[in-house]
Amino acid sequence: MTKLSCGWLLLLLVLAWPARAEVWTVDIEGAIGPASADHMLRSLDKAVGAGATAVVLRIDTPGGLDTAMRDMIKVILASPVPVIAHVAPSGARAASAGTYLLYASHIAAMAPGTNLGAATPVQIGGTPSLPGMPGPGEGTDESPEGDGRSEPAAGSAMARKIVNDAVAYIRSLAQLRGRNGDWAEQAVREGVSLSADDALEAGVIDLVAAGTTELLAQLDGRQVTVGETTVTLRTAGVPVVHQPLDWRSEFLSVITNPNIAYILLLVGIYGLVIEFYNPGIGLPGIVGAISLLVALYALQMLPISYAGVGLILLGIALMAAEALAPSFGILGLGGVAAFVTGSVMLMDTNLPAFQLAMPMIVAVTVFSAGLLVFALGMILRARKRAVVSGVEHLLGATTTVSRVEGRDAWVWLDGEIWHARSDEPLAANDPVTVTAIDGLTAVVRKQAVATARE
Repeated sequence: MTKLSCGWLLLLLVLAWPARAEVWTVDIEGAIGPASADHMLRSLDKAVGAGATAVVLRIDTPGGLDTAMRDMIKVILASPVPVIAHVAPSGARAASAGTYLLYASHIAAMAPGTNLGAATPVQIGGTPSLPGMPGPGEGTDESPEGDGRSEPAAGSAMARKIVNDAVAYIRSLAQLRGRNGDWAEQAVREGVSLSADDALEAGVIDLVAAGTTELLAQLDGRQVTVGETTVTLRTAGVPVVHQPLDWRSEFLSVITNPNIAYILLLVGIYGLVIEFYNPGIGLPGIVGAISLLVALYALQMLPISYAGVGLILLGIALMAAEALAPSFGILGLGGVAAFVTGSVMLMDTNLPAFQLAMPMIVAVTVFSAGLLVFALGMILRARKRAVVSGVEHLLGATTTVSRVEGRDAWVWLDGEIWHARSDEPLAANDPVTVTAIDGLTAVVRKQAVATARE
């Protein structure tokens, strides 16, 4: 066999050799929101494209926004590869929205020392609590209905509607994966939680494993249903690929932080205001436009109150109006009140991770009020200052005669030569005082010159 034939044979063997399967791990940490959902969705897509055997979601979350949770669940249910939810490491939790993710996954596992549950939806709008249901602010998640936004306060009927919808949703996931639906209903209605061992005993999860290596060893040979196909997992000794946050997910994580989005919104508004007041500068307008667009992109992913946004804009408009047309503080105080109220109302959710920090609101309000006071002070000082424009400020000015030609005389005023007229004869260097302005002629009076006696 020639060297050429051996080379072609070796190439065919390499191409025909099956690619080594891998298991991908994706971390779901912190409050579930747009950034974590985007990270999981794109990571799962990459894993499928790379031919991964399975994807392990390492979960440690207190809950999150309903829209993000539902997007993640939809992708899990449609995944062509098995998705394994693993609450890890020890000390982690899969509370609220995390419980839904666990129930949606093909395999549910927990590390020792972890817990799940507390899946009661939070009612924001002041609706009375159901028996056994936490009141506003006591839960860790949003209502599965309404995109994480507050529902109208309509009494117990509205609360029951929300809870029943959540129960039906998690029960459907339990039936799909063959897990304990009765306990899932308790987790929603009563906010109960379970430890790892208790969850295994209750049929809520499939196994308990301390780490990813132990998890994959226990999963080896297990059969799972993916779509309409039964798949036998071959995970023992398979290489593990960890998918970290990429720049896009990190960027989303930063700008969807409510405090950052709030600052970007204000920087954008103030930048445009400064540009409109001082056209031609350019930099404030560019920075303001970019900040405002990024803020709007972030806010459309977050559960915001449009009434809050409106009050913030009204507050800034009133403070700007006070600076332009002083009204003895009435517009300014109204603007500050509207600004603070809008800032408090801006995030229409009770999740701590998606609330504006009160120190941030106070700091920005003090800054805005400081700008207002500074602008008012500048206006008051400008009103008291002597007029420096027009010809009126020349009245009473003293100067000397620059030159005299016959009956015509000229004087220096504000760096300019003015034609001068006087009832008395003038000579060069005579000190004069301006008494009137007649067109382009300065009417002057000759100053008396004291003579010294010897």
